[in-house]
Amino acid sequence: MPTSVHIPGPLLAAVDRRAKALKVSRNRVIVRALERELTAGTQWSPGFFSELEAPERGIGAAADEMLKAISKQRRSKKPVRL
Repeated sequence: MPTSVHIPGPLLAAVDRRAKALKVSRNRVIVRALERELTAGTQWSPGFFSELEAPERGIGAAADEMLKAISKQRRSKKPVRL
C-alpha cells in the first residue's frame, strides 16, 4: 500500500547508504526497520528485571559513601533522615 512519509534529509541519506551496502531497496530497509521496531522492540530480554534487582557489588557501599559526603557538605539545613 503506497504511503507518504516525511524523512529528514540526513536520515534518508543514511537509509540510502544502508540499502546500498545491503544491496536492497530503500523501501526494504525501511520496512525491515519498522518490522523490527514493532515486534522485537516490544519485548524485554529474559532476565532483564532480575538483573536490575541485583545491583553490582560495591554499589551499596559507594552510595553510602556518597550520601555521607553530601551530608557533610550541607551547611544550611541538617541532613534529611532517609
